[in-house]
Amino acid sequence: MFKNWRIGSFNGVLLAAYFIPAWTLIACNIMMAPVHGLYERPSVAVALYLSDHLQMSGMSTVRAAWLLALGRLTVVAFFAIFLVQFVVSKFRRTSGGDETLGIALLIGSLISFASMIMASKVGETAALQLHATELLMMLGTAIVLVIERPAEQPQVESVEPAALEQAQLLPNH
Repeated sequence: MFKNWRIGSFNGVLLAAYFIPAWTLIACNIMMAPVHGLYERPSVAVALYLSDHLQMSGMSTVRAAWLLALGRLTVVAFFAIFLVQFVVSKFRRTSGGDETLGIALLIGSLISFASMIMASKVGETAALQLHATELLMMLGTAIVLVIERPAEQPQVESVEPAALEQAQLLPNH
C-alpha cells in the first residue's frame, strides 16, 4: 500500500493539513470584517504597509483585504484539489497531483514572501517570523518536489512485433 508514496507528495499532504484550516480561517475573518480581519496578527503587516507606506484610503484597503483573502482561498483550493488527487490511487501511482501542489506552493510562496517583505518594512517581528516560517515550509517542499525523481510508470509487457507479423498456419487434420 505504501510502496507508491513519494516524499514530496507526503510532505505536500502535511502542508495541506496546515494551510487549509489556517488560511481558510484567516480568509474568512477578512471576508466577514475586512478591516478588522486585516488588522489581525497574520495580516497586520500587510495592513500597516498599505496604510502607512502606500497611504491607501479605507475603501482601497478593503479591496486589498479582499484580494488578499481571495489569494489565500486560491491556495487553499489548490491544496484541497491536491489532497483529492493524492487520495485517488490512480493519480498517486502516476504523479500524485504534483502540478496542483506546485501551483499552490507558487502562489502561497508569493503571498508569504510579499507579506514577509511588508512585515520587515513596518517592523512587525511576530508577523515576519510567521511569514518566514510559512515561506520556508513551502520552499522546502518545492525543493523536494524538484529534486525527487518522477514516479515510476507501471511496466507494460510488450509483445514482439515479429511474432505478430509471421503467418500462422492451422494444423491440417
